[in-house]
Amino acid sequence: MTATPGSGISRRGAIGTAATVAAVGWSAGSVTGWAAPSKNGRPEGLHEWMVRAAALRWRRMPGDWKDGPFLGNGLLGVQVYRGATANSVKVMVSHSHVQDQRPQWRAPYGFSRLPIGHFDLTLAGEVTGIDWTLDLWDAELRGTVTTTRGSIRFSMLVHNARTALLISTRPSVGEQEAAWSFTWMSATSPRTKDKPADYTGNPDPTVGSAGDTGYVQQPLIAGGGWTTAWRERRVGSGRLLAAHIVYRFPGELSRTTELAVAEVARTLSADPDDLVREHRDWWHRFYRRSLLSVPDKRIQDFYWIQLYKAACATRAGGPSMSEWGPWYPETGGSWTAVWWNLNVQIATWLIQGSNHLELDSVTSTFKDFEEYLPLSVPPEYRDGQTYALAHPSDWKLRPGAKTVGIPGTSTKTDNNGNLIWAMHNVWLSYRHTMDVSIVRDVLFPILVKAVNFYDHFLHEGGDGKLHLPLTRSPEWADAEDCVYDLSLLRWGCATLLDCLRILRTNHPRAVRWREILQRLVDYPRDSTGVMIGAGKPLTESHRHFSHMLWLYPLHELSWDRPADREVIRTTFDHWVKDRGLWAGYSYAAASSMASLTERPDEALDFLTFFTGGNTINNAWMTPNTMYVEGGNLATESPLTAAQSVLDMAVQSHGGVVRVFPSVSRRWPDVSVQGLRTQGAFLVDADRSGGRTRWVRVRSQAGAPLVLQHGIDGAVDVRDEHGRRLRYRETAIGRIEVPLARGETAVVLRRGTHADLGPRDVPAVGDSKPWGLPD
Repeated sequence: MTATPGSGISRRGAIGTAATVAAVGWSAGSVTGWAAPSKNGRPEGLHEWMVRAAALRWRRMPGDWKDGPFLGNGLLGVQVYRGATANSVKVMVSHSHVQDQRPQWRAPYGFSRLPIGHFDLTLAGEVTGIDWTLDLWDAELRGTVTTTRGSIRFSMLVHNARTALLISTRPSVGEQEAAWSFTWMSATSPRTKDKPADYTGNPDPTVGSAGDTGYVQQPLIAGGGWTTAWRERRVGSGRLLAAHIVYRFPGELSRTTELAVAEVARTLSADPDDLVREHRDWWHRFYRRSLLSVPDKRIQDFYWIQLYKAACATRAGGPSMSEWGPWYPETGGSWTAVWWNLNVQIATWLIQGSNHLELDSVTSTFKDFEEYLPLSVPPEYRDGQTYALAHPSDWKLRPGAKTVGIPGTSTKTDNNGNLIWAMHNVWLSYRHTMDVSIVRDVLFPILVKAVNFYDHFLHEGGDGKLHLPLTRSPEWADAEDCVYDLSLLRWGCATLLDCLRILRTNHPRAVRWREILQRLVDYPRDSTGVMIGAGKPLTESHRHFSHMLWLYPLHELSWDRPADREVIRTTFDHWVKDRGLWAGYSYAAASSMASLTERPDEALDFLTFFTGGNTINNAWMTPNTMYVEGGNLATESPLTAAQSVLDMAVQSHGGVVRVFPSVSRRWPDVSVQGLRTQGAFLVDADRSGGRTRWVRVRSQAGAPLVLQHGIDGAVDVRDEHGRRLRYRETAIGRIEVPLARGETAVVLRRGTHADLGPRDVPAVGDSKPWGLPD
């Protein structure tokens, strides 16, 4: 193992302090706390070393969600920051299930996420300083609050399995009177745009107690509701607060309260050490599934934080990721539901390549809630064979009083492609696992009906081609033959035919899918490349890359094909020329596209501009790696920037696994382990001094392996026991290797040997921790 704390004094200080803070965990056997995470606070392996090194730090009190610590388990979200008074700290709680249930309005109101409230720690003295560490490895926030009267040490987590908030505190002399209270917030949508004239908030809650357990019982006008329940155990100077939120719709609210109170009792009856051991074990397994190390330790830490954030925000079988994740911005905002016109899709790209399919809530959402897709189809076209997906929806895919509209009419929207784009994410999950059940049970049956939606509106033009009427390219302009829609339709038909081959079956509409592929109009082009649509060139800055999906992420046109290069280059260069109206995700997408087109230094420039906290129009990434856009909380841009890092390290589109395809000269060393690719391969590789040293590929499905290994000169290809493997060189640096399921190929420069373990590569330059470390 190589453990290089590669950002100088600031990084060593951060790691050392993280270990020290970890060591203040209470002794084993306490009923108000839990034991320290590891012996002497020392990391026990490379993954632990790197993830603990990525800890976020606070030496200044954060002001709100934009710079505070955050915790979560895919359902319960927590944010910590300054309280309303100088002697208080606020712990904001929220839950992905907590929403309204009034479908007579569009989802931003009818199914709006609703605020719950916050726990407030009121101290005897005014806060004079803090020292907090968000330890990603254990998914715990630990630290000290110092006041004019004393101090209080704490450790806080959202329990992974129990969906419980646990806060252990130890006040010093002078702060023994520190106390928790709960403040509820009005169960009203914070959105103000397009508010229905008859909209009213939900009634005020009932505040009560059941023995020593306090609760707030919040009813909904539509029925059901939720209860927040909590109790603090005190023994000596130790205290342990446990809180649960239970949401039910429909359901009798008194029963919901009984369940919430019982959950608190169940949690407090357990041994805290056992609870926390279970919690930590899940997170430790999570991080050990893969590894990525780069010389820019600020970017490396950012990458690990995005994995943590993604696991806080969503899980397979749970709600799909809303714009806010499980968190609720106390400052309010407009994005109160689930946005499917880009946001969910790009926010979840990183889960496949990072080998974290346990976070694939997109596939499970469509498997569980397919029944609601007809609700997005205009009533005139609800024939039982047509699906669509209007945005926003709730996490069950219900749009409320909205459909995708009818192309070619005044009701048209930019929603037509949402469903097919979401199916591309499902396709990626299939390709990265080769699990045929994903195709059989989710992708194919839904994609058939999604393509049918477009087929209702295809018409033959005077050129004999099939055309689309007026639709809208997301966030830019109306256009006939809109490229956004054409590219998704073309991908949909081609993928349906692929599905038939995978499932070894046929379908009565296969002839029509082939006809669409043969006759669908080409993408409109001019001197600037591919246009927005017919007669509609891109004439100003465009933050949404809707007219370029054929390049990324669909990979219909490929840099590997020389005939495609000119249109790719021209279109990309024209798009990036004017960035005046870009958003954060525009830079992430541009970085990934630059990586596809052999521009590694530009790819890194796009990435670091965004992660550097630069203001982009009305948006920026915050010190805690959240993202602000027009005052709104959003999660998608930083998460898709983590995919940009993966695109530099490994790509696997077009049936080729490419290792280190876009690594800048500024990153002489890179190490990866366990990155997942299409074809269900796991890739380990090492780059040193600007040259790829070795590559190891493990096959989980026996799919054909075509490997662009990037090693200079002749290579040796052996199995994991050192025996030579058959391979065929198909181009310079590209080989075909027949691997059965479970087999491994190791590729090295001929005549060399190497330590095939991952490493934390040396740093280039200094960096400081994320958060507010100074």
